[in-house]
Amino acid sequence: MANFHSREACPTIQNILLLDSEGKRVAVKYYSDDWPTNSAKLAFEKSIFTKTQKNNARAEAEITMLENNIIVYKFVQDLHFFVTGGDDENELILATVLQGFVDAVTLLLRNNVDLREALENLDLILLCLDEIVDGGIVLETDGNVIAGKVASHTMDDGAPLSEQTISQALATAREHLTRSLLR
Repeated sequence: MANFHSREACPTIQNILLLDSEGKRVAVKYYSDDWPTNSAKLAFEKSIFTKTQKNNARAEAEITMLENNIIVYKFVQDLHFFVTGGDDENELILATVLQGFVDAVTLLLRNNVDLREALENLDLILLCLDEIVDGGIVLETDGNVIAGKVASHTMDDGAPLSEQTISQALATAREHLTRSLLR
């Protein structure tokens, strides 16, 4: 594997956004100082939403440019997932991060990927973001791995999640993993 000496050589994510079908914030993480204030962040979220809402990014992830940023996005039910990188970033890496986020959320919400479930499990989604990217650096893009780590955190922390939910999430993750290994 290549040894990265400079931070520039490493792919960096500027933000990961999860918005609802009206463009309102569900869960967001910013890793860049390009949006120094909350109002700048909200304005960016609004412009991304406005720019992409006419698209039907349900089957495949879509890519757009906005303010010198590459944005890869995908919609699932009433949730809009976005990953932003600089204009020199590799779209494939951004798309892989996006897919990992969508997959992990899908596993953790047991395929009920909608706003109500997302809000009820916001702690899991925020943990997902922490497992995927740290300080803009991509840590993990495999949805099964991300969901597994999140599920194990919530067990360790004694979070207010029912044990059954966690074991279901782990069973689903194991099932997916087994299937992918048998391919």
